[in-house]
Amino acid sequence: MKRLHYGKMANMMVAAIVAITALASCGGQSGKPKNTSTSGLIAIAVDESFQNIMNQEIDVFEYTYPNANIIPYYVDEHSAIDSMLELKTKLIITAHELKDVQKEYLRQKNGVCFSQRIAVDAIALIVNKDNPIEILSVSEIKEILLGQVTQWNELEPSKLKTIKVVFDHQGSSTARYMKDSLLCGADFGPNVYAQNSNPEVFKVVENDKNALGIIGVSWVSADMKAQSLSVEERAKNLAEENVTTTEFASTIKVLKVRPDDSIEAYKPYQAYIYDGTYPLFRSIYATCSGVGGSLPHGFYSFITGFLGQKIIQQTGVLPATIQPRMVSLN
Repeated sequence: MKRLHYGKMANMMVAAIVAITALASCGGQSGKPKNTSTSGLIAIAVDESFQNIMNQEIDVFEYTYPNANIIPYYVDEHSAIDSMLELKTKLIITAHELKDVQKEYLRQKNGVCFSQRIAVDAIALIVNKDNPIEILSVSEIKEILLGQVTQWNELEPSKLKTIKVVFDHQGSSTARYMKDSLLCGADFGPNVYAQNSNPEVFKVVENDKNALGIIGVSWVSADMKAQSLSVEERAKNLAEENVTTTEFASTIKVLKVRPDDSIEAYKPYQAYIYDGTYPLFRSIYATCSGVGGSLPHGFYSFITGFLGQKIIQQTGVLPATIQPRMVSLN
């Protein structure tokens, strides 16, 4: 595994966004408008932590509007923001909202800049199913990330050995969130590593009893009924009132996290994200510099609207405008 460090996005990814955006702006030989709010071709840049969410949004949008083609590029957060500020894309999904000065710059260049929180994402901690640990406190997580606690038996009696912390990739916004919110910017310890993707974090945790994976909750939420349906069936179900309750993937164990000022520990279920009792969470923002009537603005309106929010709810992430339904089981 590679030691975690922050690198720049490959130049080829930037070139890809430029190329697809140029293709979308060609307008064909007819000279007619390049696109509408429900047709055309665009590239968008998305923080790859949210790939699970956006794939589902795009599937349903393109099914609903067959003349729309949305090409997502899943990159690190800084690269997504840079692509918008360099006017290479007009829609991005990130874990940070643009600064006011950045929004004003986009308004001067493109005439508009829309920004809205679309969801609240929890950071899930996952371990191998054979790992006996069930709960970590926020302080213990901090000590692990700093390298002050390096062995599982320092937390509770265990035959396991050195803790291997695994993030999704270099430059990950998930890693940045933990570094900024828990470590106040301090460096990670030598036991923190990065893979190349979120699925690879799963593979490491599934195969290594000493691994501790840190990942967005949408990657561990397994709405099996929804995933087995076709896009057509999913689109029809979204028109119904109820949304299928999500559960966590069964191939790994999702740990409970205990806030330092609480005796109770919580898993990253939507209800606990909603009321703030689960302590590791962050906002997800959509930013659009496309004018009304354009495809970027059309897709932006979709993901911030009712159906787009219901899709987010099905991923296990907390949507910004739909409250979770509390169900009491006897």
